Amino acid sequence: MYGLDTAEPANLEVLTGPAPIPTRPPFLVQVADTGAARATYHGLRRETFVAEQRLFAGHDRDDVDDDPRTVVLVATGDDGTVLGGVRLAPVGYGHDIGWWTGSRLVVDRRARAGFGIGKALVRAACAYAETHGVLRFDATVQARHEPMFIRLGWERIAEVTAAGQPHVSMRWPIDRIERLAQATKSVLAEALSPLDGTPFALGGAGFRGDDGAPVPGTDMIAACDAIVPSMVERDPEWAGWCAALVNLNDLSAMGAEPVGLLDAVGAPNRSILTRVIRGLSRASAQWGVPVLGGHTQLGVPAALSVTALGRTADPVPAGGGRAGDELRLTADISGAWRPGYASRQWDSSSHRTPGELVELGSYVRRARPAAAKDVSMAGLAGTTGMLAEAGGVGAVLDVAAIPKPSGVTMGDWMTCFPGFAMITADRPGRSHTTPTGPATSAVCGELTTNPGVGLRWPDGVITRAVHSTVTGLGTA
Repeated sequence: MYGLDTAEPANLEVLTGPAPIPTRPPFLVQVADTGAARATYHGLRRETFVAEQRLFAGHDRDDVDDDPRTVVLVATGDDGTVLGGVRLAPVGYGHDIGWWTGSRLVVDRRARAGFGIGKALVRAACAYAETHGVLRFDATVQARHEPMFIRLGWERIAEVTAAGQPHVSMRWPIDRIERLAQATKSVLAEALSPLDGTPFALGGAGFRGDDGAPVPGTDMIAACDAIVPSMVERDPEWAGWCAALVNLNDLSAMGAEPVGLLDAVGAPNRSILTRVIRGLSRASAQWGVPVLGGHTQLGVPAALSVTALGRTADPVPAGGGRAGDELRLTADISGAWRPGYASRQWDSSSHRTPGELVELGSYVRRARPAAAKDVSMAGLAGTTGMLAEAGGVGAVLDVAAIPKPSGVTMGDWMTCFPGFAMITADRPGRSHTTPTGPATSAVCGELTTNPGVGLRWPDGVITRAVHSTVTGLGTA
């Protein structure tokens, strides 16, 4: 255009000067998925840590190298030459609880000067850990390399000695749980403040921000949840099922017996409407809870919300816990990820019989804990933070004691919607005899005087998962 012959490439060197000559060798960081790549990585380690630095005699291999779960990342040049590497592995030989370490970072001495390979390997290791459900990622680094790790965002923990040389224990900050809690719940206090001026608003005294709200002057509990519109369009039948599931879970957390549902459905076409109603109808039949009525509209953007009504003369509050109470997770860990929602939605309910669903839903009503909350979109730690906030306390979760499905990472499990999962608080030992039906139940922490939620690891270290309150609504 503008008189230029666009059929030929323009010579922009007139304007920009000659193209710069790359000064860094191109390299790619990837998983070492061949024996040859791993062997070269081990050779670089031997050259560096045994021959050059003399940190080890003979070899630097250890138990981590023999762990089949260990992952090796390597930086390779254009010709496939391994220029450096680093390894990552879960701590210990028990089941993976989301605590990993990085170690044996090495770069070929011929590729060290100014190429940034070491930094790239560290960044890649952090990214790999986070995307594979790790919640604590540690490393012990040579003291002279501490400044590089600090610049990359790592936190200094302590000075240590390793292989007879000064090292520094460091930790990569992983805020996955905090980000989820902030994204899903942090706006509630400010957004709902206009509703606060009327009696019984937001649940009323003792039930502020709870899973369900006592209806004044009755023994009724009302709960209401909406389904994300994109899910209604993408998977209408599952959306209908989940609309019942999440509301019945809310009633369950209050210790209420469900008596009926009300639905409000909007759909752009008849097909989506039919499938939403089909899913809701199937859930209604499986739980034995009727849809009493509602509202239906066609030719509008997809929307679905359900209100559940239940009865109890003595609701179980979220805010009934106190410092020193033990925390118990009761969860149905059978099932699998819902197709299309891997790492986000655990489906433990669609294969259950009506009797099993009713038994699960009655757990809180039978156990009568001091406090209970349904684990929902804020995830396990975020929901625990909401329960603690409602009671004016904080919480610590023992990561190794948390029941979770086999093969699911701790990071995914603690940030997903788990189907049926109740976090309860009670005086130590009080509720351990209550039958849980098909669910798995375990004490996995306690309420504390320190706000927020901490994760306690087998070495006694507590990392902060939620630094303060979750909703800002305060005590119930």
